[in-house]
Amino acid sequence: MSKTTVTFEYEKETKNSVRYQEVPEEGKAPIMGSLYVQKWFAGNSKTLEITIEKKD
Repeated sequence: MSKTTVTFEYEKETKNSVRYQEVPEEGKAPIMGSLYVQKWFAGNSKTLEITIEKKD
């Protein structure tokens, strides 16, 4: 098992959600790319972090 924390920065708002773009670690490819989060949860957040745990 391994855990990775992925950081996302605000990109734009859509009708009911906010789109965030992944900020990849230097020299690495993005893991998830874009992320859509509902406005009621995202609020005014400009940055989100998500921790992913991979289970073998």
